[in-house]
Amino acid sequence: MNEIMNDILSYFTENNHTLTIIYSIGWLIITILLVTIINRLLFRYIDDNSRYHVFRKRIYYTFSIVYLIILWVLWARNTAYIATYIGLLSAGIAIALKDLFANIAAWFFIMIRKPFEIGQRILINDSRGDVIDIRLFQFSLMEVTDVHVGEQSTGRIVDIPNHFVFTYPTVNYTKGFMYIWNEIAVLITFESDWELAKQKLTEIVNHHALHFTEEAAEQIKSTARKYMILYNNLTPIVYTDVKESGVELTLRYLCLPKQRRDTNNFIWEDVLKLVADTPQIELAYPTRRHII
Repeated sequence: MNEIMNDILSYFTENNHTLTIIYSIGWLIITILLVTIINRLLFRYIDDNSRYHVFRKRIYYTFSIVYLIILWVLWARNTAYIATYIGLLSAGIAIALKDLFANIAAWFFIMIRKPFEIGQRILINDSRGDVIDIRLFQFSLMEVTDVHVGEQSTGRIVDIPNHFVFTYPTVNYTKGFMYIWNEIAVLITFESDWELAKQKLTEIVNHHALHFTEEAAEQIKSTARKYMILYNNLTPIVYTDVKESGVELTLRYLCLPKQRRDTNNFIWEDVLKLVADTPQIELAYPTRRHII
């Protein structure tokens, strides 16, 4: 390693690359200043946060590419010498910075293949949330809670290394098809009129979710050539099952991922009103009966 460092030092000494290094650092400073100034101007004159975010990213990528081109021009005449030392150092660098290079490769994969985009809700390596930023080495999520507690925003931002897209499965809530299936299980007693309950629950779920059916069908038609999404029935449905404590009626319907908690709330409010107004229907819970 000492021999390599001595070779590099003698290379710069013998070939007098001091000016090239100064120019490289100078252009880096100029690029950072220009990006900072333009971002401040954009922040001042663009009120829409979504538009500001898009323009800010474009400025960042554009000036990064321009700076790389400038570096190439500055060092192009020395590429033959540089290649020699890059070859000597590549093995050590590859091992020491493997995650760094993996993040960069994953960034290209994300930009080209687009497993997710800003604004979409994803689940990766037990982290669930809405994508709010994608950078060269990591992407950020606005974290949401688990599905069992409504997937509500926690207010925390989770930074995830880009190379996780190569290591862990990525669950995208809206890619190709922006709706998800949600289910609500309503357990009623064996003594209840389950047929009447099923009829009333069907009316409730249709009231809250039937309007999504036509929109979802149109989406499937437009994306069928790209994704093999096949659904025979998109309308809400109520399934019947028997549990230890009673008859379980499960409402299954389409909803938008970010509206799951709201639809749960509205449907359960109507279910509770139905139970209160209908003596033939009673909610069940685990009980014990002693017969003497």
